[in-house]
Amino acid sequence: MVTPAEFRDEYGIDARILHEVMEIDLKNRRVLVMSIEERKESWEAFDHLMIATGAVPIFPPVPGSDARGVYSIHSLQSGITVRNVVDTEKPKKAVIIGGGYIGLEMAEALIMRELDVSLVEQASQVMNTLDPDMGVLVSDALMHVGVNLFREETYQGIEVSDGRVRAVVTNHRTIPADIVILGLGVRPNTELAGRAGIALGVRDAIKVNDRMQTLSPGIWAAGDCAESFHLVSRRPVHIALGTIANKQGRVAGINLGGGYATFPGVVGTAVSKICAVEVARTGLQEREITSLGLEYVVGRIESTTRADYYPDAGEITVKVLAEKKNGKLLGAQIVGVEGAAKRIDIFATALHAGFAVEDMINLDLSYAPPYSNVWDPVHLAVRRAAAALEGRS
Repeated sequence: MVTPAEFRDEYGIDARILHEVMEIDLKNRRVLVMSIEERKESWEAFDHLMIATGAVPIFPPVPGSDARGVYSIHSLQSGITVRNVVDTEKPKKAVIIGGGYIGLEMAEALIMRELDVSLVEQASQVMNTLDPDMGVLVSDALMHVGVNLFREETYQGIEVSDGRVRAVVTNHRTIPADIVILGLGVRPNTELAGRAGIALGVRDAIKVNDRMQTLSPGIWAAGDCAESFHLVSRRPVHIALGTIANKQGRVAGINLGGGYATFPGVVGTAVSKICAVEVARTGLQEREITSLGLEYVVGRIESTTRADYYPDAGEITVKVLAEKKNGKLLGAQIVGVEGAAKRIDIFATALHAGFAVEDMINLDLSYAPPYSNVWDPVHLAVRRAAAALEGRS
């Protein structure tokens, strides 16, 4: 996006690529930097230190995971590498381990390239950021486009021949494979910070306040390596999404530059898709609400993305979760065809505002037959939740 020369000429920033920080010395306010090309180390002093080391893919220590043909997708370059492999080596059978965002998007890409795609998921449904009754809709969508889906199966290893992957082994079967994609998620890249004595929190993400300050004076952190505060659960969380990382980075930069800014927190909003089916979620799931000891009601509806009579009106399922004692919105999930997913932003905004479902029933949402029924699916779902609060459903 921006080259070191552009950083220097336009912003006066000395951006040093191909340099790795090996050690953080908090006592003497310096970092040990190694030039990867020259293999030379030097100490660099700092007044303030910003840590933005991101996240690293979860790479399970199972037999054969280091074989040729096994890839994790965690960066632009890793995606380019897999695309080049598909183009040049022409694999026919792909196995994806993990049914989260990366797993689904890779399944879509490989199906479009006409590979025979299998996906292994340990849970009962893919997309464990959804409740199971919504996840099953995504599982059905995967199978509809031709993915061989194996649920409630545990990845145990890889069969290797001449250093190359030949099959994936689960606790139930052996699946032939020419290429394997590991989509098991990521963890905060905080080993360097931890060794330096910088306080870590949930999932070993770096503890920060709302200005992105760590517990160590003059040390800041933002992005996938740092914690966030969940505005619904009121607890620290680690959510590795680019949207959050960019906002946190902006706040940290303003504060480092002498200004004042805060990052209030997140509600966990995310979208994805598998071919024609869009998936979205925000707020809390049922299991998270239960873990907080809250009682809740559910409003779940099936409707259409456009007016029923309008051409290309497609299915949409919306699920709303609300606190039983006061009707406060706790979360929402959406699965549907084109036009479904971005409706999640209405719920995300409502969560930031602290709305109850009753507050949402009369929201002045836009209407025209190409976009919605008179009562938008958002309206219908919160009405269903309000009825549940009154004991009418």
